[in-house]
Amino acid sequence: MAGRQPALGVLGEDELMSRHPSHHAGVLTSFVAVLVGIAVLLGGCGGSSSAPKQPASSVPPPVASPAPKPAASACHTMTWKQAVAPTAAGGTAVPCSSAHTAQTYLVDTLSTVVQGHLLAVDSAKVQAQAAKKCPAALPAYLGGDQEALRLSMLRAVWFTPTVDQAAQGADWYRCDVIALTGDQQLATITGPLKGVLSSNHANEWAMCGTAQPGTAGFSRVPCGTKHTWKALKTVALPQGRYPGKAAVQKAGQAPCQQAAKDVASDALNYRWGYEWPTAEQWKNGQTYGICWAPSKS
Repeated sequence: MAGRQPALGVLGEDELMSRHPSHHAGVLTSFVAVLVGIAVLLGGCGGSSSAPKQPASSVPPPVASPAPKPAASACHTMTWKQAVAPTAAGGTAVPCSSAHTAQTYLVDTLSTVVQGHLLAVDSAKVQAQAAKKCPAALPAYLGGDQEALRLSMLRAVWFTPTVDQAAQGADWYRCDVIALTGDQQLATITGPLKGVLSSNHANEWAMCGTAQPGTAGFSRVPCGTKHTWKALKTVALPQGRYPGKAAVQKAGQAPCQQAAKDVASDALNYRWGYEWPTAEQWKNGQTYGICWAPSKS
């Protein structure tokens, strides 16, 4: 899910820092003073005034409270669209013992001051902090390594405060884990996911397919649901620029064939599949291929 959130650009500090109602309070005070002056003049025309003159007083503008920091361990129900949004404006907090679609596993503080300059919460530099730290912290939370995470349907998403919330002092970011199923759908989760990749329930969230990869009817699903193929291993590819389709396609042929042979009941008669990353997927962080074979369960 790397690169999930679009780069929103840097908002000018003036826009962020000028959202104070004190200017409007000053205008209100001047207007009250004018009304008081008119009342005094009208009283003078009547020839008498028994009430003492009262100086105009300004009422301090209300101060908004910062958005509360999210709970470090909470569960939520949300849609796919809400899960990939940069801010946690949608979703409903629910008990983790009930059905949900996201679990919070980390809440930390953003650094919004760089070299003495205040950056907007939706600036590229601020957003990059959550984009880097949330995926990096997920394997340890789930109890597996990077390979186990890549071969699962569990992924990290992250949220930061809105611009208005940040202007009121909110400086947190929130990391959630979701389970994918099908095309842009979230699987229902019941119970905690902490340590699940090192538990007896690891296979429930492993990556499986409804058909052979690359064929009609193929869709990625958790292995705990109906499936016919299973992802076996990943194929590491050289880091750097995208090597091109021919290079990434060739890189997985031998290792994927061997991986399928290792799990086949007949070493002379077996099927295997290989998925290689496109240039767009490479740009978004998937710099590896995936080996597949028919599932035995």
